[in-house]
Amino acid sequence: MLKPQRSVLLRTGPKPKIESDPHPADRHVGRQIATLRVQSDVSQAQLARSIGISFQQLQKYESARNRVSASMLYEIACSLGVPVGRFFEGLPGNDEACVEARPLPVDERLDFIASAEGRRLIEGLVDLPPRVRGRVSSLIAALGEELALIDTKADSETAGESAPAACRTV
Repeated sequence: MLKPQRSVLLRTGPKPKIESDPHPADRHVGRQIATLRVQSDVSQAQLARSIGISFQQLQKYESARNRVSASMLYEIACSLGVPVGRFFEGLPGNDEACVEARPLPVDERLDFIASAEGRRLIEGLVDLPPRVRGRVSSLIAALGEELALIDTKADSETAGESAPAACRTV
């Protein structure tokens, strides 16, 4: 008994392109991962290690050469301390999240780092021993917190002038 033969399809045109350009959403998510990582002062190696992948794989996620799975996006969000939805903020068609999005300070940081003052500061910090550099960093953070408290107090006192006496803070 003879087996029925399968028909063979022959291509006459060019081979279809297997790899295509990344989807705009994948590019956006990759850029968001990179932006949030930089804002958190975390290196690619540190983030990759914390989520159990190689830093090369993280580079592929950030450049959108590889798509990020939902579970991996969840792990990245947990590691960076942000909600998963943060990676989709600013994506066209995601208007509701855009309203709630905080402005990202990374542009201000990059502008400062690129300035002459920023470069001098960084060069000076790099020359310090690691322990001293850590203490200087802690001092700067404490000063920033103090200034924020002073600003908050001044704002509440200004607002309290027009508020009824029962609403004012002492």
